[in-house]
Amino acid sequence: MAGAVLVACAGVWIGGVFTFVASIPAQAPGSDVKTDAIVVLTGGSGRLDAGLTLLSSESAKKLFVSGVYRGVDVRKLLEISRRDPEGLSCCIALGYAADSTSGNAEETARWLTSEGYKSIRLVTASYHMPRGLLEFKHAMPGMKILPHPVFPPRFKRDEWWRWPGTASLILAEFHKYIGAALGHAIDKMTQD
Repeated sequence: MAGAVLVACAGVWIGGVFTFVASIPAQAPGSDVKTDAIVVLTGGSGRLDAGLTLLSSESAKKLFVSGVYRGVDVRKLLEISRRDPEGLSCCIALGYAADSTSGNAEETARWLTSEGYKSIRLVTASYHMPRGLLEFKHAMPGMKILPHPVFPPRFKRDEWWRWPGTASLILAEFHKYIGAALGHAIDKMTQD
């Protein structure tokens, strides 16, 4: 009996991992779809650059970067990204309070409320997008969220199990996703 339960649990876990991988976006939407704001979650390569490129192409009115290190200002951020501080600094806001994905969502929700915005383009790594969307939809249920994944060169979505670095990253994200989903479900049950 215990063996059958163990096999069933392993089957559910494996199915969950493959379902999670299937939810990782394989491409980004075009920059022609407009939103009120672009939100970049710090922590990975290519995210800020993608956000700045979208802002330059006028895909949104403003760019909000969540989870920025204290002491970094807009001018410094643009210099690091090798962008013209004069052309974009007016339209960028930084958030310093977040140190997790749920913190990013809460920090962004406060900023969006203060700006009166109703739609965002969420920029984060492709493997991080499922959890990012989960946290953002939980923190701001009425917000229109357009996912805009970036694709780190070392992340291999196809045949991910053959790449140890990608496999460990996917498993870590899957477990964090499950933890966040369970946490939100428990919160909802206790509030009802």
